[in-house]
Amino acid sequence: MAWRQLLLASCLSAAVLLTNVEQKIFMQESDASNFLKRRGKRSPKSRDEANAENRQKLRADELRREYYEEQRNEFENFVEEQNDEQEERSREAIEQWRQWHYDGLYPSYLYNRHHI
Repeated sequence: MAWRQLLLASCLSAAVLLTNVEQKIFMQESDASNFLKRRGKRSPKSRDEANAENRQKLRADELRREYYEEQRNEFENFVEEQNDEQEERSREAIEQWRQWHYDGLYPSYLYNRHHI
């Protein structure tokens, strides 16, 4: 019988502790919401503050645009350089092929094709 009383007392004390914890949590949440409400009611920005903020945003946009334009230009230059190198390798290969297949007659092989 004593263990039942001990169990009942433990359950009651746990329930009391939980309600106290819930009240504290509820109070903290309400304090936080009150703080946010008060914070939202602060005075509006002055015209100078708004203009300064807009200038900062415009400057950041301009810097971002310049950065991406520079990146795009660098990439375009890289691609153009790669294409030029590929064309040069292709031209050299064609020239070597022409020299290898040149039959000693003039004009070169382009005008000396054997037609069937």
